[in-house]
Amino acid sequence: MRIKQKFNHDWYYIDNFKEEYTNKDSEMDRFCPVLLPHANKELPYSYFDEKEYQFISCYKKDFTIEKDAKGKTIFIEFEGVMAACEVYVNGKYVGEHRGGYVPAVFDITPFVQYESKNTMVVKVDSREREDIPPFGNVIDYLTFGGIYRDVYLYILDTIHINNVFYNYKIKDDKIILEPIVYITSNEEKDIEIVLSLDNKEFSWNVTVQKGKEQELILNSIEITNIEMWDIKNPVRYSACMILKHQGKTLDNYETKLGFRNIQIDETGFHLNGRKIKLRGLNRHQSFPYVGYAMPKRVQQKDADILKYELGLNIVRTSHYPQSPYFLDRCDEIGLLVLEEIPGWQHISKREDWRNCVLSDVEKMIARDRNHPAIIMWGVRINESGDDHELYTRTNALARKLDPTRPTTGIRCICNSEFLEDVYAMNDFIYDGGETVLRSQQQVTGLNHKVPYIVTEYNGHMFPTKRFDNEHRLIEHAMRHAIIQNEAGLRNEIMGAIGWCAFDYNTHCDFGSGDRICYHGVMDMFRIPKWASYVYLSQVSPKEKLVLQPLSHWTIGDRNQGGVSPLIVLTNCDHIEIKVEGKSLGKYYPDDNFRGLEHPPITVDFQFGEWGVGWGDLELLGYVNDEIAITRKFAKNPYLSRIDVKADDTLLYNDEMDATRIVCKLVDQYGNILPYLNEVLYLETQGDIEIIGPKTVATMGGCIGFWIKTTGKKANTEATVTIRCDRCKEENIKIQLRSMK
Repeated sequence: MRIKQKFNHDWYYIDNFKEEYTNKDSEMDRFCPVLLPHANKELPYSYFDEKEYQFISCYKKDFTIEKDAKGKTIFIEFEGVMAACEVYVNGKYVGEHRGGYVPAVFDITPFVQYESKNTMVVKVDSREREDIPPFGNVIDYLTFGGIYRDVYLYILDTIHINNVFYNYKIKDDKIILEPIVYITSNEEKDIEIVLSLDNKEFSWNVTVQKGKEQELILNSIEITNIEMWDIKNPVRYSACMILKHQGKTLDNYETKLGFRNIQIDETGFHLNGRKIKLRGLNRHQSFPYVGYAMPKRVQQKDADILKYELGLNIVRTSHYPQSPYFLDRCDEIGLLVLEEIPGWQHISKREDWRNCVLSDVEKMIARDRNHPAIIMWGVRINESGDDHELYTRTNALARKLDPTRPTTGIRCICNSEFLEDVYAMNDFIYDGGETVLRSQQQVTGLNHKVPYIVTEYNGHMFPTKRFDNEHRLIEHAMRHAIIQNEAGLRNEIMGAIGWCAFDYNTHCDFGSGDRICYHGVMDMFRIPKWASYVYLSQVSPKEKLVLQPLSHWTIGDRNQGGVSPLIVLTNCDHIEIKVEGKSLGKYYPDDNFRGLEHPPITVDFQFGEWGVGWGDLELLGYVNDEIAITRKFAKNPYLSRIDVKADDTLLYNDEMDATRIVCKLVDQYGNILPYLNEVLYLETQGDIEIIGPKTVATMGGCIGFWIKTTGKKANTEATVTIRCDRCKEENIKIQLRSMK
C-alpha cells in the first residue's frame, strides 16, 4: 500500500553551502531548526536589494526508514525549490533538479539505510541562473529562494502508480472515460487495475512490463448520473485507482475529479453549453517578508479572495505554475484558471534552457491536468517574441499530454505567429485616450476570426498606491471599468484578465524604486483599492451587496474642492443620496457602461462650497425597489478604534499553518481613515509567531500581517495583541488544534 508522509518537520538550515555539509555525520551546531515551507531569507516590505536572497544555502534532515519498507521503492518529492537543488542522502549524491515552479522527485531507495539514522542534505541554489527559465535577462517579479512548498516522502510497492490522467469526453449526457495510468514495475506481472469512482467500481486486467515507467491506456468506460462541475456548482468526485495482484492491493492513487464540457472557439468561451464572458485578474504567488513560502491555508485564501472578494470567474497564474493548494481551492470554489509555464519575455538560445522549458511544460501538465478549473495551458514564454522551433515543440507536447484543453501563448506583439489554439494578447493600448482595446484583426493580423482573449491590461500604464490621492484612485478604478466594459461589448473577445490582483515585489528595473510594482487592485496585504470594487460590483446582489463610492467624502481633497462627480460602484438597481438626512434624489446606472452587468452610477451634483460647511453622507442601495444596503460617511471623521479581523481563528499546529490579520484605523462609521499612519505594536502569546516585523506602521489607515504556528502539537490557545498609542488595544484569540 502507498504511504505518503509530509516531510516538513525537523529540518535544519544554514545560509551557505560547503561540501563537508553533505557528510552524514557533519555537525549541525551551526544550522538553525526550520519548519517547511521556508524562505531562505526574510526580507523587508520594501527598499531591499533582491540580491539578498540570491545565494546558495543548505538544508539538512535526519530521518528513519523502518525495516518493513525494505524491498519497497522510496521517493522524496519537493513541490517547489527555488531555483535549483542537489540532493544527497547519507553523503551520496542522488540527483539534481532545475526549475523552481514544478515538482522535483528523487528515488532515494538505493541510498537509505533501514532502522538507523539517515541524513538528507539539500543544496539549494537561489541565484538567477542563465540555464533556467525565467532567467537570462530582466524579469518583472522576484523569484524568492528556499524550499518554499511542501515536501513528501513516499514508500511504494515495487509495482506502483506514478500518475493517472482521467481523459474523458462527454456524449449524450454520458462521461466516456479513458483513464491513462503511468506505472513503474520491477518485474513483468499480470495485475488488476480497479477504479473506484462515485460508489462504482470498474476493473481492467493488464500485464505490466519490467523497467521504466510505462503508459497504459485503459479501455474506455461509460459513467452516467454525473453532476457537471461548474463555476456556480463546482461538484467534484473522489477517484481512487488501485493496483492488485492475486487479490492483494499493491498501490492506490487518489484524485479529485470534476467533469465539465468546455468549448472555446471564435464565438467565445462556453462552459456546459453556456457562454460566459471571462472576467479576471493575474496573480503572483508572493507575499510580504517571506516571498513564496506560505502554507496551504494562505494559498487557499488567495483563491477565496479572487472569487469572493473580487468577484472573478478566472485567474491567470502569472507567470508560472502555482501551488497545488491554490489550484485545488480553485477547483473547490469554481474559479477558472489559465496556467502557464515560467518565463518573462526572454528566450534563450541555450539548449539546456530550452530543454528546461519543455520540462516545465511536461511537469506542469502532468501535475495539473486533472484539475477541472484549468481551461487553457499557456505554453509560450510570457510576452516573448516568436520562436517557431521552440513553440512548435511546446504546443505539440501539450497536445500530446492533454488533448482535452486548448493551448495558448501570451504575447505583447501584433502579427505574431499563431501556433496555439487560443490567441492571447497583453493589450496595454489604453492610456486614458479614445482607444480602449485593439481589434482582434489589428492584433492577430489574420483575415479571419480566431479564439481570442486579452490577458493583461492597465498595470504599468497607471500604477496606483492604495494611499494615493483621490483623483488617482478614481482614475485607476475607472480605467479598469472602461476596459472591462469594452471587453463586455466585444463578441470577438472571450474575456479580459487584468494586470493584476495584488501589488508585488519586483526587481530594481521595475516599479516605484522601492522594489514594489503597485499594479494591483489590492495591495500586497490583499487590502482593496477602489479598483477592486469594479470587479466585485459585477456579482449578483444575491451573492453579495456592493456599495462603494469613489470618494473619501471630504470637501478639499480634490482639485478645486467638492466631490462632483461622485461615482458609486454598486450592484444595486439604483441608489439614493442623503446629506444631513435630506434626500438629494435617486440615481441610476450609467448607460455608457452597457458592457457591464452592473454599471457604475455617476452623480453629478454640486454640494458644499468652500467655507460654507459640509454634512454627513448616507448612501442607500435599492434592489427591487427596497433598501438592501446603506453606507454612512462622516463630515467630521475622527479616530474611533482599531478594527481588527483575522481570516481564521482556528489553526492547525502539527504543521506550519498561517492566517492573515488586517488592522484598520476607522472612524465613527467604521470607514478607514485614509491619511492616518500610526505605529502598531504586535505581540503574541502561545505557540504562534508574527511573520515579519512586530512593530509596523499603517499605510493609508490600515495594514495587514500574518501569523504562523510553530509546529508544536499540543491543543492550546494563543493570543494576538495589537496596540496603538491612540486607541484601545485589541486582542484576538487563536485556537490551536491538531489536524488528526
